[in-house]
Amino acid sequence: MFVASDTVNEFKSENGAIHVIERRCKLDIDAPRLLKKIAGVDYVYFIQKNSLNRQDRTLHIEAYNETFSNRVIINEHCCYTVHPDNEDWTCFEQSASLDIKSFFGFESTVEKIAMKQYTSNIKKGKEIIEYYLKQMEDEGLTFIPRWIPSVTYNSENCTSRTARPVSPAINIPDTATKEGLNNKEVLNTSSSPSEPTTGTPDDKLDADYIKRYLGDLMPLQESCLIRLRQWLQETHKGKIPKDEHILRFLRARDFNIDKAREILCQSLTWRKQHQVDYILDTWNPPQVLQDYYAGGWHHHDKDGRPLYVLRLGQMDTKGLVRALGEEALLRYVLSINEEGLRRCEENTKVFGRPISSWTCLVDLEGLNMRHLWRPGVKALLRIIEVVEANYPETLGRLLILRAPRVFPVLWTLVSPFIDDNTRKKFLIYAGNDYQGPGGLLDYIDKEIIPDFLSGECMCEVPEGGLVPKSLYRTAEELENEDLKLWTETIYQSASVFKGAPHEILIQIVEASSVITWDFDVCKGDIVFNIYHSKRAPQPPKKDSLGTHSITSPGGNNVQLIDKIWQLGRDYSMVESPLTCKEGESVQGSHVTRWPGFYILQWKFHSMPACATTSLPRMDDVLASLQVSSHKCKVMYYTEVIGSEDFRGSMTSLESSHSGFSQLSAATTSSSQSHSSSMVSR
Repeated sequence: MFVASDTVNEFKSENGAIHVIERRCKLDIDAPRLLKKIAGVDYVYFIQKNSLNRQDRTLHIEAYNETFSNRVIINEHCCYTVHPDNEDWTCFEQSASLDIKSFFGFESTVEKIAMKQYTSNIKKGKEIIEYYLKQMEDEGLTFIPRWIPSVTYNSENCTSRTARPVSPAINIPDTATKEGLNNKEVLNTSSSPSEPTTGTPDDKLDADYIKRYLGDLMPLQESCLIRLRQWLQETHKGKIPKDEHILRFLRARDFNIDKAREILCQSLTWRKQHQVDYILDTWNPPQVLQDYYAGGWHHHDKDGRPLYVLRLGQMDTKGLVRALGEEALLRYVLSINEEGLRRCEENTKVFGRPISSWTCLVDLEGLNMRHLWRPGVKALLRIIEVVEANYPETLGRLLILRAPRVFPVLWTLVSPFIDDNTRKKFLIYAGNDYQGPGGLLDYIDKEIIPDFLSGECMCEVPEGGLVPKSLYRTAEELENEDLKLWTETIYQSASVFKGAPHEILIQIVEASSVITWDFDVCKGDIVFNIYHSKRAPQPPKKDSLGTHSITSPGGNNVQLIDKIWQLGRDYSMVESPLTCKEGESVQGSHVTRWPGFYILQWKFHSMPACATTSLPRMDDVLASLQVSSHKCKVMYYTEVIGSEDFRGSMTSLESSHSGFSQLSAATTSSSQSHSSSMVSR
């Protein structure tokens, strides 16, 4: 039952064609009273956004739940359009999705209630439309003329209003931030310049900026970009990628913000953990790769995309794997993708239009059963998996030339691991078919077709060839090399359990030294503490008594503070506890006042019971039902700067090693630490 609503955002274009209004709706759900008591709410709140485009004659209505959005996800979309064959007819489409992750053990009950309500609403929908049509007829309104641009439109009517809370006395879960909502956010469209959401020029989503760097964006797509970027700014300080990069992840998930946010956050953590941002500057490919890897960059295609040429048929994949191992090949492919991103940015500047992907030309002449060697195929599948997860929508077109008879076998093995949208970009030519109509000349200028494809341009891509067996390494050598290559990270992972915090010890010899930290909360919510003790705790033991160390697949767990120690007597707290939510990145520093031993602690965060009611909070109920919620994961890095290097100036902290992402030019501005008793987020 609809109770009330408040407008939280409203936007009108200057010419009056586009009107977007967003409301926060208060609903009374016809649910059992016991279920409402357990949930701790009397009403639920939905966000509804209406986007009217008078010029295109379309109306889109989106609705999703704000209440319980971390437990239940409801999305509804209604669309009114003009019939393509008869412009006097209106087409109406309605769809909805329901995803119940958890609801205090009442998942099946909630699903039945929701489906019953939605079925009932669909039946009422036609009645409501007919009611208002009849009301318009009674008022004498039977025809609405087609919209015409008005030059007298008053732009002062463009408003963005922040609504008053509907019912401040009701306890509503704080999910607005997690869902990327902000009542002060203005929904912008390409027809009206927007105000920057941060101080960096790249954040201005005006029409020229979109056309120059992002390409064509529908108003709803632009809104998704703004909301996802704002969510990143609130939870991933210092790690905000450029709009072009965020847009790739949105496009990869058809602008589903929740799905795009999930894979983007995973990718940002992956980049930081393995220092992918620095791979072009810090890693030099082994000489074997430079001599025998038959691939390289070669000008650009007709659309301005960077062109990468890979002579896979001439490459000894078995020899490369035996000589280098999977990790070296994977790292080399990552460096190629990073170079591709860089070249896309350069070509965007050169051609004056957005170029966000590259073209890959794969020559398969020479492909044989040797290329189907099982470890080589395994390495290829792993590389595809990593690239698909972290470089979505970067491949604009893949031209496969001179495919031999053995190619269908390889394609059968590889294609299931390639995304459907990516497979649509594949063009496969057998024999010399690429020289005919619809072939290579349709995509690449004649002047830059490589000489080995009967072109006139000398291509500097290595010819490949067999890797000498004298360069092969033993299985033990490859295993050790793989471990070395893929563990060269300054970050460590740790698991935090309920009742078992993770702690690290830092010994300070001179007062006024600076302890710096940088950590990501990968899973769950944690509390970060800093303690000081004059005496060192006992080293961790591997038994179940006193201090202990736990090793798990997701990271280690070390406890240093003995259970018999008392706070205030054996050790003291030097900073106020800091509660950190899942997905947050935290950087900070502490200027030590005394020498001795400092303990950094990451502790499981237990939600306190609601003080206004004797009923348990929904988070407490969920925690008691789900064992997995008793485990958190953090990835951290710490460093101590001596007092002689500190000199009392916080600016010297900029010299500390940082793993912040370099995808954004604004990254370094957030890597400066704050005063001794503050933590930057």
